[in-house]
Amino acid sequence: MKRILLFSLMILCSLGLFAQDEFKKANFSEKFKKENQGKVKIEIDEVKELLHIMIAITEVGLENDDMVAQTGDYYKDVIQNFKRFENEAIILKFDSIMKSNPVYYIFLTGNALSYNFKGGKLVEDKTYIFPAQSVSSHTTVKINPITTYKKEIEDFAKKSGFRKFFKSHKDYYNKIISDYNRLADLQKQWDWLESKCKTQVNNYTIMCSPLINGLNYTTSYTDNGFKQIMMVLPPVEEDPKLSQMDNIVLNTRIMFTEIDHNYVSNPTTQNKELIDNVFKNREEWVDTTKYGTEYYPNPERVFNEYMTFGLFLIYCKDNFSPDVAEKANQQVAELMTDRGFSKMKIFTENLLKIYDKNQNNKVDDWYPEFINSFSK
Repeated sequence: MKRILLFSLMILCSLGLFAQDEFKKANFSEKFKKENQGKVKIEIDEVKELLHIMIAITEVGLENDDMVAQTGDYYKDVIQNFKRFENEAIILKFDSIMKSNPVYYIFLTGNALSYNFKGGKLVEDKTYIFPAQSVSSHTTVKINPITTYKKEIEDFAKKSGFRKFFKSHKDYYNKIISDYNRLADLQKQWDWLESKCKTQVNNYTIMCSPLINGLNYTTSYTDNGFKQIMMVLPPVEEDPKLSQMDNIVLNTRIMFTEIDHNYVSNPTTQNKELIDNVFKNREEWVDTTKYGTEYYPNPERVFNEYMTFGLFLIYCKDNFSPDVAEKANQQVAELMTDRGFSKMKIFTENLLKIYDKNQNNKVDDWYPEFINSFSK
């Protein structure tokens, strides 16, 4: 049951995390804008990592390897150093609220960005005010839980020796960051997307933790004329059984299909009526017997999921050798079919034909031609 609840939460996140919020999420000062314009930042935040560790030793966290990555030396270090504190009142409290609603995983780890350590105390961050307020229209919080449990979190960090632990693992955290740049190259993906699409973004930030596993999501913050896309992701993977190029393609796909939601959603919304008409026969496009497809209940969401992976395959065509791009086509077709999106192959064939005719035009401009190609 816990696995099903967490999977449902993951689907909600993949569909666009935060809905309309009542309170200000972020404050982008002129100084922040100047320092971050056009830049990619990959970070393992100290307070956020503390919350991931606290969740990892709850009963929920110990039983859910989807929620918490439970392999590798780092996880062993976390258990060795912190599991003895599993019966602390604040850990039992976090366990209780996540059992009542697993979305609190997001509310706790996401709002950790609103505080920083100053000595042994938590002080309010000047940029992220209340970043994680809602996961859907009916799942919201009006009070920042980090503010509510601020003293208890401070006490736990002191009693457990967390800050010393975090400092001692700095080299490992730095390696995670360098691996991102080596195996995924977010800057290259970003530059390509902005050259092909009308949507423009000012900054990309990846908030990472070695304890993140299946629950990945993307959200955005807009303030003072500045738009930041934030992705919450696990470390990139480097499978020793795969070639270097296969590892690059795999990690690029994982990241790209998070990023390009931001570029696909606008033209999809602008062409909603046309998509609703052409893709109205849902069972032609989705194998409804596959678990998870119920979270794509209408033509717009079905089309968006296809297009998210389709745009990745265009990127492969433009940036990798023909044989690498063809292999990526086959892998994506198999992946999507397994998930219930059984027409990925024909979707991709039409997509690449239309793209070949429109390489000098923005994706947004040839959307109608592409959608209509299926009405034939």
